[in-house]
Amino acid sequence: MIYQGNAITVARGTKTGGDDIAMLTFDLKDESINKLSSAVVAELDDAVKAIQGESGLKGLVIGSAKDVFIVGADITEFHGLFDKGEEYLVEMNLKVHDIFNAIEDLPFPTVTAINGLALGGGCEVTLTTDFRVMGEKAKIGLPETKLGILPGWGGCVRLPRMIGADNAIEWIAGGTENCADAALKMGAVDAVVPSESLEAAALDILARAFSGELDYQARRDEKKGPLKLNAIEQMMAFETAKGYVKGKAGPHYPAPVEAIKVIQKGAGEERGRAQAIEAKAFAKLALSDVAFNLVGLFLNDQVVKKKAGQYEKQAKAVKQTAVLGAGIMGGGIAYQSASKGTPILMKDIKEEAIELGLKESCKLFAKQAERGKLTTEQMAEKLTLIRPTLSYGDFGHVDLVVEAVVENPKVKDAVLTEVEGLVAEETILTSNTSTISITRLAQNLKRPENFCGMHFFNPVHRMPLVEVIRGEKTGDAAVAATVAYARAMGKTPIVVNDCPGFLVNRVLFPYFGGFSLLVEQGADFQHIDKVMEKFGWPMGPAYLLDVVGLDTAVHANEVMAEGFPDRMAREGKTAIQVMYDNERLGQKNDKGFYSYEEDKKGKPKKVSDDSAYALVKQVVKEQKTFSDDDIIARMMVPLCLETVRCLEDDIVSTPAEADMALIYGIGFPPFRGGALRYIDAMGVGEFVKLAEGLAEELGPLYAPTDKLRKMAEAGDRFYSTQAQS
Repeated sequence: MIYQGNAITVARGTKTGGDDIAMLTFDLKDESINKLSSAVVAELDDAVKAIQGESGLKGLVIGSAKDVFIVGADITEFHGLFDKGEEYLVEMNLKVHDIFNAIEDLPFPTVTAINGLALGGGCEVTLTTDFRVMGEKAKIGLPETKLGILPGWGGCVRLPRMIGADNAIEWIAGGTENCADAALKMGAVDAVVPSESLEAAALDILARAFSGELDYQARRDEKKGPLKLNAIEQMMAFETAKGYVKGKAGPHYPAPVEAIKVIQKGAGEERGRAQAIEAKAFAKLALSDVAFNLVGLFLNDQVVKKKAGQYEKQAKAVKQTAVLGAGIMGGGIAYQSASKGTPILMKDIKEEAIELGLKESCKLFAKQAERGKLTTEQMAEKLTLIRPTLSYGDFGHVDLVVEAVVENPKVKDAVLTEVEGLVAEETILTSNTSTISITRLAQNLKRPENFCGMHFFNPVHRMPLVEVIRGEKTGDAAVAATVAYARAMGKTPIVVNDCPGFLVNRVLFPYFGGFSLLVEQGADFQHIDKVMEKFGWPMGPAYLLDVVGLDTAVHANEVMAEGFPDRMAREGKTAIQVMYDNERLGQKNDKGFYSYEEDKKGKPKKVSDDSAYALVKQVVKEQKTFSDDDIIARMMVPLCLETVRCLEDDIVSTPAEADMALIYGIGFPPFRGGALRYIDAMGVGEFVKLAEGLAEELGPLYAPTDKLRKMAEAGDRFYSTQAQS
């Protein structure tokens, strides 16, 4: 044994004999994956020094004893590292460069055997060796830009020199995970083989390097020297890419364009200088609020997945499901279930509804086939997992039922009590209600412990969130099975307790309340939309109301007003009510706050409509002028306060789950981290001061809670780590 650590071992010899080859193996103890924590990087330094001090070696193979190669750096350390400042981060990256360069400079050929995911820092480890062989099912990539940073351990230097600037920009700016065949086609790896043949393929490459058939020194020279592009080629490659990527990433996500700039600045430099440019740019991005918040999102997502995984361990298998109510929503649920391999019955009382549901499912599968995600045979096979029916004939074998009929408590009650008598005693019943109390819907059920909410967001196939709602009598088994089914459907389930609107809609409607108050005081709704879209929302509130449907919004608002009359009930008509009263339902009938026309792709395109302005004038009580900051404060404070109340009322368990629900459910700007991180970034004290000032004029919707005031006084935060500013 040359070296033995907690995560890395280096031994002489291979399974096929010969002790002149060193095998460096990543195998992090007590973990299911390999990741590059500070401790593991320190071990890698020691391991490389041990290899350098060993005599008689002719080659090195780097591999993994786990199902993955290395998933990347240990992101749980990032906030702590970022807090240490720019100088520390630059120095840290340069030290890692020294380690990686030492691998690249070993006096014999080197090869990496990539058996699974090789992402971020894990990918950058593979780039240090002369050659790479990849398992058929492995994936490789540099996803750092998705965290608001860029590859800082040589990815921006080595990859462009290996696969060309254009290809490297595509990988790095896009943050993509790339399959083995794509990596081979790009030239990022030298061979793709079955996983069981990786070591043999690696040794074969080394043998060919020993014989002189493969020139490993030429490979190194290419990686260590300037990028081979003349001035015109550089301009074409980089300037065009920057314009395209900037347009795609948008103004709030600077990392993809910064990565291109780093590749461009380092293009004419040798390895050391190019790496110094990369290290400095990494540190600069790491200290931005965007990087802080996107890393925070990743960590929050891990919290959400861990909680869901704990429920899943307790769940009985869900092998057969059913959806009650076809149509667009039922068809979407059926599609999502079938697309992920869970058979589903689609029941309705009307043949035309069944046809509509099947049409929706077929349309979605056809889109997958058009994009090359499915073959025609696979599409046909998945469609067979959806069984339409007008009767309850086979419901005795169903493990879980999703009720998705109209949003009417009497209709839902009738359907749920009917189906309960026709399924097995252990069958879980769920309701895809967006507003109606789960406790209320359970009142007439004989087995309320087997019932919970399962709130999908529209469109089902795109929206990642599913709210799993626990009623007063809901049992753990029902929650666990529903979480497990949501995960099997490829969704992110978040468990919340019952209240009007649950979590997401309860938080969303104070935001719409802020919008209504602004319009009443003379703000232009199109200007509000532009301000909030510039702030980072995918669509402004008026546009969002049109997409949601003004009828849906009015119904949900009535539920909220009944549940929280002190702050959500309103005297007189709002702009939302006026639209509904004049049969302007939004995109449902092509007129709301905007009118809608079909674009070239057949999708609704919003158009300004003077008649909408004429209607809105009915509710305008005064004419005030608002700055963009005023509009943002008036919109965001109610939303953030309601999120705080949901946390305080134990509707949601953790800040992480609250923030992820808003990002996954209503498109809260990801680079801002969520409502509670937004408060933290402003400072709880400053937020309370802002809210109190607005509450004096606008009332209880803007009033901070007593607990939040106490947090402000104590200097507390929702998250322990502080954002950079």
